[in-house]
Amino acid sequence: MADVPDGLGFPASLAAVVEVGFEWDYDEETDEASGCDFEPFERFEEPGRTAWWFRLWTGNQEADGDEFRFFGKTGAGDYAGFWLVRPGAPIEAQPVVYIGSEGERGVLARDLGDLLWLFAAGLGPAEAFEDPASAAEPNGAFRAIAERHAPGRDRSPAEIVGAARAEFPHFPDHIDAMCR
Repeated sequence: MADVPDGLGFPASLAAVVEVGFEWDYDEETDEASGCDFEPFERFEEPGRTAWWFRLWTGNQEADGDEFRFFGKTGAGDYAGFWLVRPGAPIEAQPVVYIGSEGERGVLARDLGDLLWLFAAGLGPAEAFEDPASAAEPNGAFRAIAERHAPGRDRSPAEIVGAARAEFPHFPDHIDAMCR
C-alpha cells in the first residue's frame, strides 16, 4: 500500500477487512447476485473528494461532508463511512452510516466493532441497510477479524442495525436538513 496522508489511514481492523476483500457476483441468466456489492477504499476518502460529491448529492454548496469519513462504496455509488458525531471519541467508536445514490440514508452500526460483525454475518453496507434480517452466507475470514477486534459482541445483523437506528433515529432528518 502506498504512503497514506495523515489522518486518512484505516484502523487495523478495517485494514484487515480490506486485505480480505469482498466478493460479489451477478448471474445475468438467473438474475441472482451472491456476496456483497462493496468496494472498500485503501484509506479514507480525501476530504476534497467527499466535499465534491456530498455537495452534488445534497444540492447544497455549503455542505462539505466534513463530519464523515467514508471508507468504501458500492458499484452503484452508495457510500459507507463513519459519522463523527461523538465528540472526542476515536474513529472506531463512531457510528457507521450508509448514504445511497438514490437518496437512501441510515445508520448501520453503532461503531466499527458492530460493523465487523455485520461483515462476519456476510452482509455489506447495502445489504445491511436494505434488509438486515436477510439470509447471507457468513464469512469466516471476516468472523476471525471480528473475534480478534470486537470479541464477545456477536449478535444478529438485525440486532446490530436495530440498536444503531435506535441510538441515532434522527440521522435521516439530519441529512434531510442539509439537502436543498
